[in-house]
Amino acid sequence: MPSWVPATGHALRHAGVHFDAVRIGGFLGEDVAYRLMEFTDFQAGPIVREATGEKNLYFLLPPGSAAAHAWPAPARALSRSGRGLAFVGIPALHGSTWPLDWRSRPTAEDPFVEPDLLHKMVIDAVR
Repeated sequence: MPSWVPATGHALRHAGVHFDAVRIGGFLGEDVAYRLMEFTDFQAGPIVREATGEKNLYFLLPPGSAAAHAWPAPARALSRSGRGLAFVGIPALHGSTWPLDWRSRPTAEDPFVEPDLLHKMVIDAVR
């Protein structure tokens, strides 16, 4: 289990420290997650899903990698930057974590979502 995943419940983690994130809301986020998971034979890397509000999905990338791409709206890169701090809620791998859960869990083989592949899936989904 990565050190940034809490043992129970959920916790806020600063984007850009342990991971960067790309946030995509609602149906588009679910569409991108499905495309990514299907392409990777359900080994996509960590994707966090919110059950309330805008029902955002957070695709967790290696730290410092989100800025390598121009993400089309409504996708938004979250990382360490001079524009402010961004935090992402991270659920535990087991137990009660509402309103967050894993759409795809981190694994030793896939500790992060692959940034280039995610970018391609986002571009394909917004077309």
